[in-house]
Amino acid sequence: MKKIILSVFAVTVMAFSTQVYAQKNPMVGGAAMYSTKDIVDNAVNSKDHTTLVAAVKAAGLVETLKSAGPFTVFAPTNEAFDKLPAGTVETLVKPENKATLTKILTYHVIAGKMDSKMIAKAIKSGNGKAELTTVQGGKLWAWMDGKKLVLKDEKGGMSTVTIADVYQKNGVIHVVDTVLMPN
Repeated sequence: MKKIILSVFAVTVMAFSTQVYAQKNPMVGGAAMYSTKDIVDNAVNSKDHTTLVAAVKAAGLVETLKSAGPFTVFAPTNEAFDKLPAGTVETLVKPENKATLTKILTYHVIAGKMDSKMIAKAIKSGNGKAELTTVQGGKLWAWMDGKKLVLKDEKGGMSTVTIADVYQKNGVIHVVDTVLMPN
């Protein structure tokens, strides 16, 4: 009897360890995201986030996102940026548009570390919808559509989290499929 219980315990521990490892260093854009690295050091390795990284650099936000945080970042993919009208990204990364770019990028950041469990708890507390305040000062609204976490921006745009809970040493990233826009 002891042998069977120990065997079940060992299998359970192995399964749990594998799950934790898989969640701890998920693949994003073809690169492992290490929980020991900061948001910027991980993002630069994702081939799906080259536009975001270029925008963060153009806005002068690298040092901020490398700081202790913690931050929750809703990180748009290159495909998300491609949904914007032609020429938008090229215009935003120009030095004269730094303030507008910074406003858009900081609208994707929440102060603190909100993983999917914390967001789900906020959604439950809000009777199915959570209101999140961004670092930019604007609001985002989050709710579940089946098993998908959906975000709505101040202009009525919708974005879906495609990869949740990418833990960083200074926060957590949730990959999103559409750029969120503040008022």
